[in-house]
Amino acid sequence: MNPWRGLKNLPRNLWMLFTATLINRVGTMVLPFLALYLTQKVGVSVIKAGLVLTFYGVGALLTSPFIGKISDKFGALKVIKISLILSSLFLFVFPFVQGFTNILIFTFFWSIINEAFRPALLSLVAEVVLPPQRRIAYAVIRLAANLGMSIGPVVGGLLVLLNFNLIFWADGATTLLAGLFLIFSPWRYEKILRETGDENPSITEIEKIENIFSDRRLIYFLIALLPVPLIYFQVNASMPVYLVRDLHFSETIYGVAFTINTVLIIFIEVPLTNLLGNWSDRKLLSTGSLLCGIGFGAMAFITNIYGLIITIIIWTFGEMIFFPASSAYMSEIAPENRKGEYMGAYQTTFNLAYAFGPWFGTAVMSSFGSSTLWISTFALGSIASILMLKIKPKPLLEKAVKEIPV
Repeated sequence: MNPWRGLKNLPRNLWMLFTATLINRVGTMVLPFLALYLTQKVGVSVIKAGLVLTFYGVGALLTSPFIGKISDKFGALKVIKISLILSSLFLFVFPFVQGFTNILIFTFFWSIINEAFRPALLSLVAEVVLPPQRRIAYAVIRLAANLGMSIGPVVGGLLVLLNFNLIFWADGATTLLAGLFLIFSPWRYEKILRETGDENPSITEIEKIENIFSDRRLIYFLIALLPVPLIYFQVNASMPVYLVRDLHFSETIYGVAFTINTVLIIFIEVPLTNLLGNWSDRKLLSTGSLLCGIGFGAMAFITNIYGLIITIIIWTFGEMIFFPASSAYMSEIAPENRKGEYMGAYQTTFNLAYAFGPWFGTAVMSSFGSSTLWISTFALGSIASILMLKIKPKPLLEKAVKEIPV
């Protein structure tokens, strides 16, 4: 059995999104080095550098709900193109912004433009592939992102040794190139048709919902979803502190953790998604949640590098199972004409976790100790796993694609 068999039937549009995502992520340099740029080049304090990153997070948090609606109204592809082109212009100008207050404001608006890409991309993937292909399609997009991220920060680390401004211009150039690639690509416009038992298949009960927050299926899923990114984002703050301060590992070991995670995703996620193609959404999401909880929870008991590697492998498998499945499930419970709005709510949940997860982790670690934090992540993963077993099935089946001439 060929573990990559699911790729050959994916539509051309998805591969164009894969290429654009890869080009964009290869240039991801500014965010990983922004705090370093602010403290070493601009000369602000660590606290002020953290405030700039907070403003970026707030911009991202505010963006997702509105961008989803805009994508539904004007088209997700158009939003992606505008986001990439405008974001590249912000990056080209960024090194010339002077004064801390101006940098703070500039970063906030850059975040709004830059983060518009994510919910629009999630929505567009759902538009260009059939429901049975969506899990593998989201895994392919994650493959592009991880391939790019395995290159961008490394190149960025070399560029900062020459000149900090180079990371802004390199990031801006690849972002611009990704946008131009989509602008000049031969996009094939498609519409997914639904098959239901209704007399009027274009209108379903879920499509009659005026406010997404009255969709109980959606709200339940977002509540069940939230613990997993809260766990996952401990990688950004609590995990490095724990490894270096408590276990006395070198900073290099923390870098190794990223490498193990990325390599596993690049080589295993797509075949794994194919292999588990017959699993139900409930089973995938519940299993992925539990593995994330077990992987991070087991960090309370590690004492050496071998134990660390085992925990990373466990939660990386949880990540590879959970995230493509959660994106696919969200895309399939969303009405056809409101996928952007639903994906905006989905992305907002991740942005909330990104904003508060690191704070939650470091606060628990400081007040109650590292072991309490990691045991808490296991508890969160277990709760999410149980909640995911109760998610409702998809409301309808979408099965055919009809091409629409440009």
